[in-house]
Amino acid sequence: MPFKRYVEIGRVAMMNYGKEYGKLVVIVDVIDQNRALIDAPDMVRGQMNFKRLHLTDIKIDIPRIPKKKSLIAAMEAADVKNKWERSSWGRKLIVQKRRAALNDFDRFKVMLAKIKRAGLIRRELSKLQKETGA
Repeated sequence: MPFKRYVEIGRVAMMNYGKEYGKLVVIVDVIDQNRALIDAPDMVRGQMNFKRLHLTDIKIDIPRIPKKKSLIAAMEAADVKNKWERSSWGRKLIVQKRRAALNDFDRFKVMLAKIKRAGLIRRELSKLQKETGA
């Protein structure tokens, strides 16, 4: 499979460092070989090193250095948020955040549910093995 995640204007990236960690941003201009100008609907436009960005497969069609209003419209038209939430990467991060928010009792309930599920699977498997073996 060929490489598709190029650094380009309109590429959606996820921040992997700093106070904005995990936030989706859009590359609106490439400054040099190490930095890009990034923007998102709820943040101030600024520069970011490529090492602090994870490029995603999502790309939106925008001109170079668009106004904030046109950037927001393009992100809504491209349905960036829903595409991210449906992607396997986005779903994995949502599950990680949900698990991190569990308290001790919730983790205990999850443990009991896993034990119950494993018991059901084991019983059904033994039934199938008896049927095929007999």
